[in-house]
Amino acid sequence: MKYPQMKKFLFFAAVCLFTAVEARSEVPDPYMEKARAVVREFHERLRTELMAGMKKGPVHAITVCAQIAPEIASDLSEHYGGKVARTSTRPRNPKNKPDEWESSVLKAFDQRLKAGEAPETIEFSETVQAADGRKEFRYMKAIVIPAGAPCLVCHGSVIDRAVEERIAAIYPEDRARGYKQGDLRGAFTVRLPK
Repeated sequence: MKYPQMKKFLFFAAVCLFTAVEARSEVPDPYMEKARAVVREFHERLRTELMAGMKKGPVHAITVCAQIAPEIASDLSEHYGGKVARTSTRPRNPKNKPDEWESSVLKAFDQRLKAGEAPETIEFSETVQAADGRKEFRYMKAIVIPAGAPCLVCHGSVIDRAVEERIAAIYPEDRARGYKQGDLRGAFTVRLPK
């Protein structure tokens, strides 16, 4: 092959390769789409319940968080055939303590948030080897305290005495206080068998 022909061939080969890579990246990952759908549903259902609870007062919202949130997670886990939860490096409920994988992702989320990444884009997924030897798709989506949200009534630095007493009664090991707007509160976490 002569030099001009080779140059032309290499150009078209590069275009084809780029197009193939580009096309492949546009094909949605069914596990990622499923995990995102689970998190959207969890977030919406929990937000709806918490807002209804807040209308009755923050003390009632704590009960919603303690009772309804685990029910929603359990329902979604069963419905989608995986494990759905929330986690945090400073959990209110000790059952939400992160495992080693989640801890490393939460650390990376905090760094991404501090580097100025938009909270709504902070997510991570990976296929890992599960304890039983099978492959497992893992996904996490950051939970960041938004402006104007009532989250700080129960998770801020200044908490009403009645709210504080209710938190202490339900969660004696509570570590989920002292947050401010824009802080990483934790993450939704999804595990799906592959």
